[in-house]
Amino acid sequence: MRGALPTYLRIAERLTREIVAGRLRPGDRLPPERRMAADLGVTVTTLRKALAVLTERGLLDRRQGSGNTITAGDTGRGVYALFRLERPEGGGLPTADLLSVSLEDKPADLPDLGSAVPQAWHMRRLRHLDGVPVAVEDIWLDARFPGRLAPEMISELLYRSYRELLGLTIARAEDRLGAGPLPDWATGLLPGHAPGRVMALARRRAFDADGRPAEVSSTWFDPDRATYVARLP
Repeated sequence: MRGALPTYLRIAERLTREIVAGRLRPGDRLPPERRMAADLGVTVTTLRKALAVLTERGLLDRRQGSGNTITAGDTGRGVYALFRLERPEGGGLPTADLLSVSLEDKPADLPDLGSAVPQAWHMRRLRHLDGVPVAVEDIWLDARFPGRLAPEMISELLYRSYRELLGLTIARAEDRLGAGPLPDWATGLLPGHAPGRVMALARRRAFDADGRPAEVSSTWFDPDRATYVARLP
């Protein structure tokens, strides 16, 4: 199953990552919209929808007759400043396939998710950079938040889905990097890597706006095709 992003959101995500990575800096002017749309192979209408998203994020100043200018924005906060996967040389358009989602009883060995609610949402995803599969994720989200996670409602922007579907804002995250064997459920998902092979492993604990744990996840990734990046404000 896949929550594919619309084209305008893919463009918005690509530009957001360029800004967060510092390849587009505050004060930089974007090319004229018609030329930019042609370079991206989309209509001007689609491009303008993407630019509107950047404006909502505080990353772009759009003024009639003056063009579009990158602003300082709030790139030091929120989900766009959390640790993330990039290509070893930097950048890469992130996408994700949602493999499964279900509401399950919390396993006995699951780290604290911040409540005594006995169930949690369990998701698994295959992540890509520029269309290349680079990582698999196993995610547990506490079920204390009102609402539900249905496959057709979950987008590739997982934390945005939390906010829109459950009213949950992930305010911060702690990541610990190490290594671990690729799980059996990932058979055939990462070319050249069989279950049991030791991979780079990022374990995350994410917290809501009140500072309570809400999510834990494990991400096994191919270090030849992806690297884990953290940028401080």
